[in-house]
Amino acid sequence: MGRIQYYIRFIIIICLTTFSFALAEEPAIKKGESLDLARCIEIALAQHPSIMSSRYTVRAKESQLEQAKAPYYPKVDTQASFNRYFVEKNTLDPYFPVGLHNENIGSASLSQTIYDFGKTPMDVKTRSFDVESSRFELEDVMTTIISNLKTSYYGVLKAKRSRDVNLEIVGQYRQHLGQAKVLFEAGKKPKYDVTKAELDLSNAQLDLITSENDLKVAWVKLYNAMGVNVTDQFTINDSLFFEEYAITLENALDRAYQNRPDLRSLIAQKSSAEASVDRAKRDFFPTISGNARYNFQGSQYPLGQVWNAGVSMNMNIFEGMLTKNKIEESIAKTRSVAAQIEAKRLDIFLDVKQSYLNLLKAKETISNTEVQIRQATENLELANLRYSAGLADPLEVTDATVGYSKAKLANISALYDYKTAQANIERAMGNK
Repeated sequence: MGRIQYYIRFIIIICLTTFSFALAEEPAIKKGESLDLARCIEIALAQHPSIMSSRYTVRAKESQLEQAKAPYYPKVDTQASFNRYFVEKNTLDPYFPVGLHNENIGSASLSQTIYDFGKTPMDVKTRSFDVESSRFELEDVMTTIISNLKTSYYGVLKAKRSRDVNLEIVGQYRQHLGQAKVLFEAGKKPKYDVTKAELDLSNAQLDLITSENDLKVAWVKLYNAMGVNVTDQFTINDSLFFEEYAITLENALDRAYQNRPDLRSLIAQKSSAEASVDRAKRDFFPTISGNARYNFQGSQYPLGQVWNAGVSMNMNIFEGMLTKNKIEESIAKTRSVAAQIEAKRLDIFLDVKQSYLNLLKAKETISNTEVQIRQATENLELANLRYSAGLADPLEVTDATVGYSKAKLANISALYDYKTAQANIERAMGNK
């Protein structure tokens, strides 16, 4: 019975281990999975290398904060040693050890900082601001990655729609080539119409090849923006449509000045630098500590025992102007960060206003291209009808087809510009 239980446990362990490895190796994106923008952002936030790196940086800063708190706690040390003494020459000194002997030492000591005139609290305060700054830097990295991901996501949709337009244009020219051949064989059109239609079709096919390649590149950019390395192409939901993003420039600037993580990180760095000035000044004051020690010592067992306790004060008198220069360094750093804050506010103003103007431009362009599409569609239909009736030449059909293609591609670009401008202004405001 014992052996059966052993085999059952062994099988369970193997199954659990295999299941754990299967979970660990499960891909972030399943084959054939359809993703929306929110799901893509979720994947990027979970495993993008830049975000992971920033998270570890935050963890390192948190560890440094805990290190700064160490003087609040007692320090306990232990020591054990064995030495064997060999006398080469005895000078008959009464204090000189006589003969071959051993020395055994075992000790335990405890020390505690009693008062250091605020050095430890200022160290903790400085490190706390460093942690806060690193967390804002993490938010800034996340905001930037999400903004780039949105741009790449809409870039795929733009490339896909552009490819579809080029595919439609190829169909239009192929249909026109068929009409030209029929009319030529019927003696109603010259051979020129056929060769012109063939040339237009070849050019459209070249445009289609380019758009297919652009789509593949757009997919690679999206993979990179998500922080994944996949070979199986998935599908994404098409959300490249106009939905007005209502915001005023003043509101956007107010949000940016309040929420931008890179600005808030600099503000935290300034607070840390100011605290470091105060901390450097504390080095002019002494540190008072208490200590106790218990020793086991002797040349034979049982060892003798002795203990001592006391209070000590440590104060630096002169160390080559080190403290003075530390203070000047901290003051210079404070002023440097203050200047960086002002520069960042100027960058934020430019970033927000530029994104806002691009948003307005894209909105007006969308309205204009929608009108162009209606006009170009009607013009293309009339040109095809006129050519079928023998009232138009091939150049008229080509011009109408090119105009239709440009209008649709311009509309796609305007929608893409609006979405990217929206993503940029959200990033400029510090929104994820």
